[in-house]
Amino acid sequence: MAILAFDIGGTSVKYGIWSDESLSDKGKFKTPQTWAEMKAQLSRVKEEADSTYSLEGVAFSAPGAVNQIDRQIEGVSAVRYLHFFPIYDELEEMFRLPVSFENDANSAGLAEVWKGAAKDNDNVLFVVIGTGIGGAVIVNKKVHHGPHLFGGEFGFMLLNETKTFSQIGTAVAMSRRYAERMGMSYDDIDGQAVFELANQGDVIAKEEADTFFMYLTMGLYNLAYAFDPEKIVIGGGVSSMDGILERIEVEFDSLFARLQHTPFRPVIETCEFKNDANLIGAVYNFMQENK
Repeated sequence: MAILAFDIGGTSVKYGIWSDESLSDKGKFKTPQTWAEMKAQLSRVKEEADSTYSLEGVAFSAPGAVNQIDRQIEGVSAVRYLHFFPIYDELEEMFRLPVSFENDANSAGLAEVWKGAAKDNDNVLFVVIGTGIGGAVIVNKKVHHGPHLFGGEFGFMLLNETKTFSQIGTAVAMSRRYAERMGMSYDDIDGQAVFELANQGDVIAKEEADTFFMYLTMGLYNLAYAFDPEKIVIGGGVSSMDGILERIEVEFDSLFARLQHTPFRPVIETCEFKNDANLIGAVYNFMQENK
């Protein structure tokens, strides 16, 4: 038996077959402009898989707020036609198989607690550091969605009087602050370039890199003491940066030195899965929904 998995993104749709405890026959296609075109592409991939595998279901990772009770995708995303209609029902009728959906960040978090950096843990926070801050709250190896489907939306957390984690605690925000101070266009600099300039001795770049790590660590500290997870796993582009965990630990040293009451030090790790995370997590979500 096998599970067909799809990861719907704003520019492409990835897919693969989960069989014999591994992901194989991976591919992708450009995200279609309409729902009818999307269904045609999904059907094509499923028919190809049927020629080799005995499928037991189809697992999806998707953008937006997935309402697993009402069996629809709420919220907003770059793929607008996915929202607010009985998407489960349409696809189950088309595939003639059970279908599951989970949000993309939640899927990545599930991958880590199933097979990745947190496979030995039950209660974990997965923090995605990208253009903004997102993630997942995992309790007993299951996603905690919350009554408003905002579980894991850490980016809304305030880190000062007016600014949120997403607004000031990302590498994108860091590069924009650097561009403003240098009189540059936002398009002329990115986070990686600022980090490189900081390592080369650029004083302004170093100040902004220090500010980034200060806010990132502050956010992780707040999450650790709000949820008390066994572990915090960080993902997103920054998680691949050399020495990031060591730098975060230095920031925790500085933070703890200024605080009087710090009963525990959070365990921080980087994610194990990269490009396949959403597909693997979608499979685990399918398994949980179809025991």
